[in-house]
Amino acid sequence: ARFHGNRRWEPVGPRPPLAAMFADRTAAGAAVESLWRSARSARCEAKSCQTGKILTAEAAVQSHSSRDAGVQTDQSKDAVQDFQQEVQVDYASLLSFLQRVEDAVIKELNKNWESRAFDGFEVNWTDQNETVLCLHTLSYPEAQDQNLQVTSVSWNATGSVVACSYGRLDGGDWSTEKSYVCTWNLHRRGLNPQRPDLVVDVPSSVMCLAFHPSQPSLIAGGLFSGELVVWDTSRTEDPVTWRTGMTDDTHTDPVYQVTWLPAAKHRNHNRLLSVSTDGKILVWREERDGRLALAEGFAVVAQQVPRSAQLKKFTWGEAAVGVTSLSFSHFDPRVFVVVHLHSMLQTQPLLSLQLSKKYLFCVRWSPVRPLVFAAASGEGDVHLFDFEKSSQKPALSIKQAAGEHPVYCVEFNTKQTRLLAAGDAAGAVRVWQLSSDFTEQGPREMNHLEQLASEITD
Repeated sequence: ARFHGNRRWEPVGPRPPLAAMFADRTAAGAAVESLWRSARSARCEAKSCQTGKILTAEAAVQSHSSRDAGVQTDQSKDAVQDFQQEVQVDYASLLSFLQRVEDAVIKELNKNWESRAFDGFEVNWTDQNETVLCLHTLSYPEAQDQNLQVTSVSWNATGSVVACSYGRLDGGDWSTEKSYVCTWNLHRRGLNPQRPDLVVDVPSSVMCLAFHPSQPSLIAGGLFSGELVVWDTSRTEDPVTWRTGMTDDTHTDPVYQVTWLPAAKHRNHNRLLSVSTDGKILVWREERDGRLALAEGFAVVAQQVPRSAQLKKFTWGEAAVGVTSLSFSHFDPRVFVVVHLHSMLQTQPLLSLQLSKKYLFCVRWSPVRPLVFAAASGEGDVHLFDFEKSSQKPALSIKQAAGEHPVYCVEFNTKQTRLLAAGDAAGAVRVWQLSSDFTEQGPREMNHLEQLASEITD
């Protein structure tokens, strides 16, 4: 075809037919010779699409020899001599200085010696603990199956064993139901909270317990029947050591508290004091035949109770007044306090607190902090008071059990002072670890308590 200027194409020669232009034809195949296969064969490489094998070798990056070098400079003998010369003391000037400040230093030392700022303060070298924790929940399933309640708890002389008594403080025929005394050693390896180390079957409901203050295996109990029993926990086969039996001297009402008397004159013989709602306070001595014999006794009558106590059940006279709680003086072991007496100097209470809409079953002072006490409430709480923080409301209220099962008993551990045991109507004993706030005594804490009492009475 030719191109003439910009006008058009003109065909050269005759046009082939249209069908001939688009007819099917078979063209011969084209062959291209491969050169890479021959090149690989010449280099003896495998016929594969992968690259050739990579050759590697390991080489040490550390030097073959090592040598320690000191990072401190060596001290020469000349340097030591120079240093000794620099610290030469001018004893004449030192003596002159000490003579000038002697009077002032002695004056300050005497002021410190006479200071009472840290009276009563005890250093606690144990780790600080800022929260109250439940360490153990102890129970005896067989007692719980009988719907028995924890009526009392007590710590032994070492502070490692806790005991509880099972009985009943609500409705039911208390006189015929058997009960139990159970002990757990919290330091025993493999402690089972639901398997006590010792279980003692008791034919009558146990109302109160008290471990001996110095003999760790002796524990006394007061029964609903009015009897007293002393068990030796080291005698697992027959733990009963002494008992009063049912005699004319025995209480006619349930025993609500039993206390070991200080062994001043009778160091070789233990004596027990028991109180009951029959109005009698009885002292018992041991006999060789395993009996507890009556040594002496007291009777509390309405005539002896201050009229401000407002006893409603009795006319004034010789009518007996039931006793449910008693406390001995720490200053004179011959003096004890019962019934409604709040102060040895006046009949009016120093402070009245409404802690519960139901009953308060137990109140205990802390053995290490004069401003702290615990109270067991009918709502199922353990209230911890700290008068250093507030004299009107608890510093902390601990929920002992689910629901509103009353807490019947609470006891501080006098040896391991961070531990507090509480027993409830659901049959459980919980061991609480107190925070440092409740166990570390501040300076002059007893003075603060006396000041608080004086402010209230003024």
